[in-house]
Amino acid sequence: MRALDDIIVLDLSRVLAGPWATQTLADLGARVIKVEKPGAGDDTRGWGPPFLTDPETGERDDAAYYLCANRGKDSITVDMSTPEGQDIIRRLAEKADVLVENYKVGGLKKYGLDYPSLKEINPKLVYCSITGFGQDGPYAPRAGYDFMIQAMAGMMSVTGERDDLPGGGPQKAGVAVADLGAGLYAAVAILGALHQRGRTSKGQHIDISLLDAQVFNMANQALSYLVSGTAPKRLGNGHATVVPYQSFPTRTGHMIIAVGNDNQFRKLVTVLGRPEMADDPRFRTNGDRVENRDALIPMLEEMTRERPSGELYELLESSSIPCGPINTLEDVFQDPQVIARGLRKDLPHGKHGTVPGVASPLRLSDSPVSYDKAPPLLGENTDEVLADLLGLGETKLGDLHDKEII
Repeated sequence: MRALDDIIVLDLSRVLAGPWATQTLADLGARVIKVEKPGAGDDTRGWGPPFLTDPETGERDDAAYYLCANRGKDSITVDMSTPEGQDIIRRLAEKADVLVENYKVGGLKKYGLDYPSLKEINPKLVYCSITGFGQDGPYAPRAGYDFMIQAMAGMMSVTGERDDLPGGGPQKAGVAVADLGAGLYAAVAILGALHQRGRTSKGQHIDISLLDAQVFNMANQALSYLVSGTAPKRLGNGHATVVPYQSFPTRTGHMIIAVGNDNQFRKLVTVLGRPEMADDPRFRTNGDRVENRDALIPMLEEMTRERPSGELYELLESSSIPCGPINTLEDVFQDPQVIARGLRKDLPHGKHGTVPGVASPLRLSDSPVSYDKAPPLLGENTDEVLADLLGLGETKLGDLHDKEII
């Protein structure tokens, strides 16, 4: 058994935030039915390189981007612009526990697939809408993309090198953090709504906004502003309120040193050969070190440059000083802890034998995630799903195929 193996999810979303949410539900055991446009599918199937390569023709197949967010799902193709396609989706929604969509606000109303319409035929439906700016407010009609949301939510105002240093200026995160955050909050909200439904027998509409998610994820930086009235600035790899907590140069590269308290700072300067620095009034407490960051960091950098990264890492680790290497993804998947935790998963795939994936961080002792289903080919499960859930026979399915509705 898996935690959600009695739940059916109708996934009308595409790209990242919605698929990330529904992949989380699939990991927990839900049957996720991904509805895609015939002949095209999710945009991310073409967002490469890199791509899988067709083993028979050598031609490009689905992109790695698509693979990252769609394992464990069934793919069906339905032309939503046709009355017959709309009827199929309504009938599936009648059977579903959850529907996830990321169309523009009001975009599904013309098809009769908005929440008020589907609530009439399935009052228990948990309907989750993911948009850039939410269902109301002056920006609600706008399209929202991760990059612009990172900028608008303040993320880029605190990410990047200091403005007074070479290379200074705003910088986005290296992954789509606004999309991923919204997807995770969507999954959390869906689980909460399902629990509530168990008490009331009623579904509800969930309104998830990328902007809301990213502003919330500003966390301590947001509260620093709200408490002080002063907007935090970019500090490169430094930390706004903990020092030293950043990357440091070594003889052979860079590494991270993350000192979280005064005792760890005393250990650090002792290991580096300058124990008296722990009693220097400028550096005695974390508050002192934050105020005197510009004096402290160059002194520490001078010492860390004396040793190669590997030697310094072992020296600090042996003294229980938090530190770590700056890994490439090649390094990551060769790391012994990553290997021990099984974070690479090779998923069985009907066309490619196996395709790689990354393990879910959700570790449940009694209902664990299983990795038995790779991201589906476009429309791979159309006939199976429509026969199973809607009872469509071969004749009807053939007719729908001939009309290019599925």
